[in-house]
Amino acid sequence: MIISRTNARLGISACILTLLGATSLLAQEAPATTGEGAANAPVAAVATSTQAPVAVKPVPATPGLWKIADDDTTIYLFGTIHILPEATDWYSGPVAKAFNSSRLLVTEAIIDSPAELQKAFLTKAVRTDGKTLREALPEQERSAYEKAMTDLGVPVSAFDRFEPWYAALLLSSLPMQKAGYKAENGVESQIEALAKEHGLARQALETPEYQIDLFDSLPDDAQENYLGEVLEQLPTMRDDLARLIAAWKAGRAEELAEILNAGETDKRVRQVLLTNRNAAWAKWLKARLDEPGTVFVAVGAGHLAGEDSVQEQLAAQGVQSTRLQ
Repeated sequence: MIISRTNARLGISACILTLLGATSLLAQEAPATTGEGAANAPVAAVATSTQAPVAVKPVPATPGLWKIADDDTTIYLFGTIHILPEATDWYSGPVAKAFNSSRLLVTEAIIDSPAELQKAFLTKAVRTDGKTLREALPEQERSAYEKAMTDLGVPVSAFDRFEPWYAALLLSSLPMQKAGYKAENGVESQIEALAKEHGLARQALETPEYQIDLFDSLPDDAQENYLGEVLEQLPTMRDDLARLIAAWKAGRAEELAEILNAGETDKRVRQVLLTNRNAAWAKWLKARLDEPGTVFVAVGAGHLAGEDSVQEQLAAQGVQSTRLQ
C-alpha cells in the first residue's frame, strides 16, 4: 500500500504502495459528501454508470520480472500496479510460469477487510490538535486546496478533520476513480484470487497498520509538502499515470523509475517510504534464501526500478538478481 513530496508521483501513482489501492477501496465504499455528514465522509463518492459492463479483451502486458536463487530456493520478484483503468493480461509467458511453479505468494500487505482498514486509517488520520486541515494550511496552499476540492466537486470542508497525508491520499484517488481506475483491475486483486485458486500459502512483508504509521509519522512539514505536491500534480495526473502504466506494461523499468523520481524534493520522505522499506525487504529476501522452496513476491513496480531499488539493495548484500522479462 501501497507517496510524498519525494515526488507527488510516489503518492499519486498506482504502483508505489498497496495503501493507494486500498484507498481506492475506501473511496468506492464511502458515503456521500453532500448534505448532512459530509464533513465526516472519508472521501467523496464518485458517480458510476448503471449500464451493464461490456466484455472486452484484456490488454496484453509484459511487466518486469526478476529472479534470485541458490541451490534449493528460487524467489521471483514481480512489479505490480495496484489499480488500473482496464483489465490487463499480465498473467502469461514467464510470469505465469513463475507463478505456477511457486508455493508461496508474498505481497506488501494482506488486506482482509476494507472496513477494518478504514477504521485503522481513521484512527491515525483524524487531527488531534483542535484545528481543521484548512486552518493549519498556509494561506496560499489553503486557496489551492479549496480550488482543487471545488474543481473535483467535493465540499471544501469534507476533509477538514484529517491530517494532510490522508487528505493527499484521498485527493489522489478521486481523479483516478473518475478516470475509471479500479482496484479490481489491479494486479493485487487478481493475483490474490489466483493464489486462492492455486492453493498458495500467503505471507506479507508488512502490515497495513505499519504502512499507515509510515505516513502518520512523517513530520508536519513533510505532510504539507506532500499535499502541496499532490495539488500541483492534479491537473496532469491522468497523463502522468497513463505514461507510467504504459512503461509498466512494456516492462520499461528505467523509464518507470524516471517518471516516479522526476522532480524529487524531499529526501526524508523518500528515505522513510521507499529506501528504508526496500532495504528491509532485501534483507528479508536474502534470509528467505536460507529456506528451500519457490516463492513469488509481488510488490509495487516502483520498488523494483531505479536508484535504491530492491535489486540494488540485494546487490549491496551480495545477492544478484536476473531479469526474466
